Amino acid sequence: MEIKEFKIEVLSTKNKLFRFAFRLLRNHEEAEDTVQDVFLKLWDIRHKLDQYNSVEALAMTMIKNKCFDKLKAKRNQNVDIDQQAPIRSGVTAPDRKTELRDTSNLIQRVIDRLPEQQKMIIQMRDIEGMEFEEIAKVVQLSINNVRVNLSRARKKVRDVLTNTHNYGLTKN
Repeated sequence: MEIKEFKIEVLSTKNKLFRFAFRLLRNHEEAEDTVQDVFLKLWDIRHKLDQYNSVEALAMTMIKNKCFDKLKAKRNQNVDIDQQAPIRSGVTAPDRKTELRDTSNLIQRVIDRLPEQQKMIIQMRDIEGMEFEEIAKVVQLSINNVRVNLSRARKKVRDVLTNTHNYGLTKN
């Protein structure tokens, strides 16, 4: 793979890789460093990249593994949740903006408490828009297992939101 092809196929995934790394690491600088490290490794093996069906799936797998290594190294440290990306919304009333921000923060907290596998799958599918086949390659599960994990993750988020918006009351 030559420089031009590398730029088109690999470097074009930078934002997607960063968002995935940031979702796992919750630290802007560490996510950038991780993406940079993966790009360097991919550059080192650029002549072998033609052997892979999806260079993007390979990069996502490498990001996932690097992030897990970093998380294991600092397992006992607290992660700063104040570094979350701001909500991007159109012109709305201040109370609506507050409600949207609170809901977004709640969803983020629920996703952060999900098991690692479900957290990665919901990030890749619902936020990054990846196909089930690509996700299955990255997390090394069957497509059916990916669907089950995604369904469970979405159900957990939905249940918490429903419970919160109903103020803990159930309808009888």
